[in-house]
Amino acid sequence: MKILLDNGHGVNTAGKRSPDGRLREFAYTRDIAARLEQKLRGAGFDVQRIVPEEFDVSLSERCRRVNEVVRKAPRSRDVLLVSIHCNAAASSGWQKARGWSVYVSLNASQNSRILASHLEAAARQQGLTIRRPSPAQPWHVKNLAMCRDTNCPAVLTENLFQDNLEDVEFLLSERGRQAIVDLHFNGIINYIKDIEK
Repeated sequence: MKILLDNGHGVNTAGKRSPDGRLREFAYTRDIAARLEQKLRGAGFDVQRIVPEEFDVSLSERCRRVNEVVRKAPRSRDVLLVSIHCNAAASSGWQKARGWSVYVSLNASQNSRILASHLEAAARQQGLTIRRPSPAQPWHVKNLAMCRDTNCPAVLTENLFQDNLEDVEFLLSERGRQAIVDLHFNGIINYIKDIEK
């Protein structure tokens, strides 16, 4: 199984930070992706970050990079993609919205939904507040390019809110960073075990 990690926006992307500037999404998601890559490699998995650059890489180029890896794989199901982000409720100021969520595309495969379910379960096990579209559905559905235009099981995670003070304090703590890494690691591992039964 080839695990692809997309670490979201770049240093040059406008906004994408906490109101006090302590959390910048490009830096945070790269830190999480690097820690997750190290942990997955330590467990023997083949992992690749598709955006090693610091600057913003277009959605079309990120999708092209993913699909190039998929093209070389024996089967599309032998690759998975997780795009790692932080959410925001507004364009300025501290907000009340908070919590963790996972997204699949409108054209999501069954395996994308299974991956999303395992990630959501792992987030719950970390004790995170979960944002679900309904009690019966653990994933949100949205027309997101990273999930829609990639040819493998793909999800996008929104790891709490960068404009909620409590979420930011947690995200910036070492305990919070480890929780975000662990939920991705456990969700991915449980997905792989599930589809390889």
